[in-house]
Amino acid sequence: MSAQCVMICSGKGGTGKSTVSVLLGAGLSRLGRKVLLVELDSGLRSVDIIAGVYGRTVYDIEDVLCGRCEPAKAIVPSPLYAGLSVISAPYEGGEVAAVPLGRLLQAVRPYFDFILLDTAAGMGAPFTAAATVADRALLVLTPDPVALRDGKIVADRLLAGGRPQSAVRLVMNRVTRESFGKRASVEDLDECIDTVGAQLIAVIPESVALQQAGAAGAVPPVHDAAVVAGQALAKRLCGQRVPLTF
Repeated sequence: MSAQCVMICSGKGGTGKSTVSVLLGAGLSRLGRKVLLVELDSGLRSVDIIAGVYGRTVYDIEDVLCGRCEPAKAIVPSPLYAGLSVISAPYEGGEVAAVPLGRLLQAVRPYFDFILLDTAAGMGAPFTAAATVADRALLVLTPDPVALRDGKIVADRLLAGGRPQSAVRLVMNRVTRESFGKRASVEDLDECIDTVGAQLIAVIPESVALQQAGAAGAVPPVHDAAVVAGQALAKRLCGQRVPLTF
């Protein structure tokens, strides 16, 4: 076993990146994959609540990267999703650099099928470190002009280092029927794809149930449209051909 490393990133904040990270991790775990979700957004910790590990963490990613503890001590299994484990970000402070992050991945890759890196919004240190070590990237955006413009900048940065086009994929999140059309600020999904310059891999609809479950640290309804879309995304990452519908 040698884990595939996937970074989940965005341009602007508020696109639902961390929710998608947990949604994807849960979907992969339902497919029988062992998944480690590493939260790199220091000071804006949320994955611990969404994945149900709040109050269970003793060490965080900062402790691991600076050598205060071994990776195993910071890995906390999710009580909500069998097969999903989490390394949380610190509540404040902490730095993420490529070299220690690379050492962490080298140590844990043999024990997992997927490692998901939930980066901070923008292109700061967590993004740079993750981009250095990740095999592929998922760019999580919402259908609005600002998010798409910033997403284009992020996609260009990811591709500038010689990363193949196929390794950067677009996830449109929090989508509704009202997101597109003549009265909306974005015409359609094609405009999203053309603006960002990345191939679409998933469309995840807006879901109140998903938001409520995340805030409560609970499992969302399995038949919720957003959960179904997240499961389809997980299947595509595992090489299955799943039609993309919206």
